[in-house]
Amino acid sequence: MRALVVSHGEAGPVRFADVDEPVPSTGEALVEIRHIGLNFGELNYVSQWPADAVHGHDAAGVVVRAAADGSGPPEGTRVAVGMASHAWAERVAVSPASLGTVPEGVDLADAAALGIAGVTALRVLRKRSLLARDVLITGASGGVGHFAVQLAALAGARVTALVGSPERAAGLRELGADEVLTDLASLAAAADLTGPAGAGGRFDLVLDTVGGPLVAQAWSRLAEGGTIHLVGISSGQETTFPPGALFGFGEPRSVATYGDMTPTSGELTDLLGLMAAGRLSAPIGLRGDWQDVDDAVRALFARKVHGKAVLDVV
Repeated sequence: MRALVVSHGEAGPVRFADVDEPVPSTGEALVEIRHIGLNFGELNYVSQWPADAVHGHDAAGVVVRAAADGSGPPEGTRVAVGMASHAWAERVAVSPASLGTVPEGVDLADAAALGIAGVTALRVLRKRSLLARDVLITGASGGVGHFAVQLAALAGARVTALVGSPERAAGLRELGADEVLTDLASLAAAADLTGPAGAGGRFDLVLDTVGGPLVAQAWSRLAEGGTIHLVGISSGQETTFPPGALFGFGEPRSVATYGDMTPTSGELTDLLGLMAAGRLSAPIGLRGDWQDVDDAVRALFARKVHGKAVLDVV
């Protein structure tokens, strides 16, 4: 069968190859993949995976053989695959712990967009109550950001979305952002606001996908007891805190890292339920044929994709 495998050469980060058919264990289902969801991180840091291994973590398809031990969904079930291993192939053996059943009315391509981005946003935002809290989402035009804006708004937060340009701000207010900022100066200006962009420009929670100098800027606008959750480093830049910036009185503030790779079935089920109810939409900014994966990768690296890139396996 055909698959996208890790490539460490100049033509990388992935290439097509013929690979062996997967052999499911007794606790794995065999899924025929219809769509794959690309993530910037797994493509940008491809050196962390062995060459020629089937790559990818997110996809969606149909169960063609249920797990032999009776666990998981039956044959014929439409499923989302999230944070699984070796997902970018025509067929994949997957533990039910990494599957979510796709309800009627939810498009399989939309389900393929969930995985890492949707689960990451949900897990971070569940760390504390968000009702009437002030939340800042950086890199809000990306996959994690699009989901985070919607989920934070659904939880009752006052949401500020930060993006890199006015063009990348499109549609974020419709998804639930109360305020959309476009650069670091705009974030600093939030200190003079008492409206949606934080009470007095202070945020109770920051979900940061960008890293670099922006983290120090966000720290200076963090409310007492607030937390910055670092879920990405798309800027590729270092963070430097000015002298004295990490000292303060009052309730402690914190910076939290993120790397939760535990089973995703529960979160996928919750996210798919919100989709079925019309309360969550998939941020697909690029849709195409997986034959054109090289073009999709270039678009992701050039920051031309607003939201997720989803490719059809045909």
